Amino acid sequence: MSDILVERTGALGRIRLNRPKALNALTHGMVGAIDAALDRFGADPGVAAILLTGEGARGLCAGGDLRLLYESAGPGFAEDFWRDEYRLDARIARLEKPFVAIMDGITMGGGVGLSGHARHRVVTERSRIAMPETGIGYLPDVGGTWLLPRAPGEIGTYLGLTGAQMGAADAIFAGFADALVPATALPGLVDALAALPQGAKQEAGHAAVRAAIHARAVTPEPTPLGEARALIDACFAFDRVADILAALAADGSEFATRTRTTLLEKSPSSLVLTLRLLRLGRTSARLEDCLEREFHASLALLAEGDFREGIRAAVIDKDKTPRWSPTTLDAVDLERIEAWLAPRAAPVFPVPADASRPAPASRGAR
Repeated sequence: MSDILVERTGALGRIRLNRPKALNALTHGMVGAIDAALDRFGADPGVAAILLTGEGARGLCAGGDLRLLYESAGPGFAEDFWRDEYRLDARIARLEKPFVAIMDGITMGGGVGLSGHARHRVVTERSRIAMPETGIGYLPDVGGTWLLPRAPGEIGTYLGLTGAQMGAADAIFAGFADALVPATALPGLVDALAALPQGAKQEAGHAAVRAAIHARAVTPEPTPLGEARALIDACFAFDRVADILAALAADGSEFATRTRTTLLEKSPSSLVLTLRLLRLGRTSARLEDCLEREFHASLALLAEGDFREGIRAAVIDKDKTPRWSPTTLDAVDLERIEAWLAPRAAPVFPVPADASRPAPASRGAR
């Protein structure tokens, strides 16, 4: 059975992630198959829209297959995988045809890369969305350092450092999704997308997709992140993790105390690196600039950071007791982290000369 199911239904090109027992975790082969499907549907004038979904009842995609990364021999596997994965994420952000991602259930890490950059992003009442990478000694990659800084206030800083999960309302509030459609209404949405008129011009096609989605959308409940925003904005406005921890300690509320405890469990190096990337991402003009930094920092974390230890503790031995190195924030080598982020002469993720549309500067532009 293929890990990617590709089919055309009426005017709809469908891409279905098909590893339900592994929560549709991404492999290198799946990345290539999705890219090939985009080639196919992009060239087919009868395809009015492209839809990404995950098979099984548990989620769209839990991220990249960490076990494969851990067990691979040498850095070449990870380098090839990340390069192709990030290029795919950038391509999705620039697609001319309407691309719809349904983030039903668990959507994390690499799953966010496939869906968070889509033009039309749907969540359900079962959605659980997160960038939990600092908990495994890693960083919010796949363009996470582009998406997170564009959330309101310091919401993205909070999400990126803590790895906190978002339900549907929070995901819309944070700019990771556009509409909440009940899970029971998804089959009707798929049918409506398959019945879209073929050959419509670009903007008319996007308008038709939006109409199909919003005809089935419901108003989300009040967002917990919105209710906590004032505290989050005050405590996460700093450019040093130590200052954020101090602000949380000074606040002393239950939320602040719980958040501070969560941060203290993460890899110190990953926290420092992630905050630096989020601040750089805030002033970046292009998604590709963020992907470039993420790519080189990811390779460094795998080679000399805490990433392998984080995978060991979470996935291999499952003892949930990672041994971070260093163990404290004040021991993190800031010069080493800056070296990981140093610009390279030849970009790995240049903007293609024939890019159909620029990646937007903000989610509101979409």
